[in-house]
Amino acid sequence: MTGDPLLLAADDPLAVAVTGAIRDGDLTRLRSLLGAHPGLAAGRIVDRVGGVRTLLHVVTDWPGRFPRGAGTVAALVAAGADVDARFAGPHRETPLHWAASCDDVDVVDALLDAGADIEAPGSVIAGGTPLSNARAFAQWRVAYRLVVRGARTTLVDAATLGLHDRVERACTGDAPPSTDELDWAFWGACHGGRQSCAGYLWTRGARLNRVPPWEHRTALDAAVRRGATELVGWLRARGAVTAAELDPHPPDATG
Repeated sequence: MTGDPLLLAADDPLAVAVTGAIRDGDLTRLRSLLGAHPGLAAGRIVDRVGGVRTLLHVVTDWPGRFPRGAGTVAALVAAGADVDARFAGPHRETPLHWAASCDDVDVVDALLDAGADIEAPGSVIAGGTPLSNARAFAQWRVAYRLVVRGARTTLVDAATLGLHDRVERACTGDAPPSTDELDWAFWGACHGGRQSCAGYLWTRGARLNRVPPWEHRTALDAAVRRGATELVGWLRARGAVTAAELDPHPPDATG
């Protein structure tokens, strides 16, 4: 064996076989393949557009929550898989980022128990941690699990998850948040349907109708999408508007 990982095309029979075993939760077949092919656990699969993923990325791929996922993680790690290996392509996410995006609590726990870095950077969400993915994609079960397991929270994280005590500490500490941090935390609170945090941040100066750089939606739009009826009414009563009301011709509009 060399130091270079095994590379397999996605349609290679071995890649098809091991991917199928992982997605089916067939641990007997998976262990047989790992035993018959030294280096497979640390191998990489190259997809049709050139992205390169590990077998732990296969376990955590969308939609996730495959049968016996935690056992699959344990089997792969025992056979030599790198728990913090990066996807190679348009981003550099770890398997923990992907598990967070799928709300797969059992696999998140298995990865963390195997030593995964809970603060690994590289998220598609501004290069952040796995918690960034869980928060942005509204994967609440995993988001709270990551916090319980020790993940650090930004002001935006705390507001989105409704962690009011952390929001207050961030706002009253020695380094008060910037205007942007306040506004985006307020938007996050509305995205999460967290009226208490939204109200607190509004009293601290957060603005109602800023449109964030990641999507053309105001805080009101985010609350409507979340189905937070009381929060929507609260926002409307204070003058909140939708992005369409604010600007009927957004920058990406055509025609």
